[in-house]
Order: sequence, then C-alpha cells, then structure tokens
Amino acid sequence: MSYIGYGGGRGLVGSWSQLPSAGIAQLVMDTRGQGSRYRPGDTPDGGFTGPSSGGVMTLGIDDPATYYYRRVFTDAVRAVDAAAAHPLVDPARIAVQGGSQGGGIALAAAALASPVTAAVIDVPFLTGFRRAITLVDTHPYAEIVQYLHVHRHAEERVLRTLSYFDGVNMAARARPAALFSAGLMDEVCPPSTVFAAFNHYAGGDKRIVVYPYNGHENGEEFQAQETVDFFRSRLG
Repeated sequence: MSYIGYGGGRGLVGSWSQLPSAGIAQLVMDTRGQGSRYRPGDTPDGGFTGPSSGGVMTLGIDDPATYYYRRVFTDAVRAVDAAAAHPLVDPARIAVQGGSQGGGIALAAAALASPVTAAVIDVPFLTGFRRAITLVDTHPYAEIVQYLHVHRHAEERVLRTLSYFDGVNMAARARPAALFSAGLMDEVCPPSTVFAAFNHYAGGDKRIVVYPYNGHENGEEFQAQETVDFFRSRLG
C-alpha cells in the first residue's frame, strides 16, 4: 500500500513499477484534491471548508473535525481495508509505504489501520508540526506559517488541530515493523522531526537509515533497495 508525496497525483501507466518488478504487489492511493504539483492524476475533494493559504495544509484547520487530513487519513485506512479484501492479497502480509507526505500518511496508517505488518516511512512530512514551522520556511510547512502570519490570534487553535494529525503522536500507537529514513540536510522535513517520530514509535522492530549528505531527496535508489529488502524480510 503506497501513499503519495505532497501535491502529486496517482500518475499514468508505468508510474509505479519498482515494487512490482521486485515481485511485490502494490496498491497506490490517490490523495484527494491533489495532483497539480507533480505527476498527473487527481481525485476531487469537495469536503473542504474555511479559509486557507494555498495548497491544502490549512484547509479546515480551525477544527480537527473539518481538517483536510482527517479525510486523507480516513482514506488511508480504507485503502488498507480495500487491499486486505482483494482476493489475490494475503491480509496477513500487508505493508504501507511512502515518502514525505506519503511517509506521514503511511505512519498514520501504521497507527490506525489493521492489519498492517510492516511500514516504510521515508522522510515523513506531517510530523513535529510545532517544531517544523519554526525551523524551516519551505513549503508545505510554509503554508501554515503564512496562515498564522495573517491569522495572528489563531496559533493555539491551529496547533491544537495539528496535534491530532501529528506523526509523533501517531507513532506512539504504531506497532508494525518499521523502516524509517532521514536526510540530515533535509530543508523540507527537518531531520529532528523525523527522529522525533522514530523515537516515539511504539513498535520494537524498527530501524532508521540516515543519509548524512542528502536532503529531501533522501536515499533515492539506495533507499528503494532498502525498502525491497525490508519488505522481503518482513513479509516473506
């Protein structure tokens, strides 16, 4: 089960070939309302409400019940349900995987969905919000900063909403075997926020691969090989 980075669409034929070429079945979840920043393919999202600052980071951010990622995390769990129900899938061998936003969604799925056996969480976005928005001014975290730049008295309310979706809090209830990765020069998802999620991850079978001289691109093909090896060892 794979989740997509921020702004990306589900792609076209041939967009997802790496895991299948290694003999691993793959279901890709399209992220509602996205698909215009890179890679085509999109699914509409008619449920947003309230003011926002570009992108989707602040859609419905006034309340946890209306926040955009509530719908996305629900989609992520239902996608695992759909995979488990497929007649060609062994429900005892389901893994979740993603990088950046996809990593944050995979972390949420590892915490909330059942059954999940293993998770690959690469340079996760949506993690350590309170720290991230004070460390970097890069997008997508910059959308939250811009929102607070205008809505000067909304900080407490916004941070309360974000706490419900923070990967650090999700990690505290996630138990599948997990492989994390971090780039120490990452200026999009600060490595300290990735390590916060890793350190809070409740499952005992966890490991993090660190790339000291890489940024948000992370390990690329090297991490892809780590992912294949990890899935083969944990899924059989």
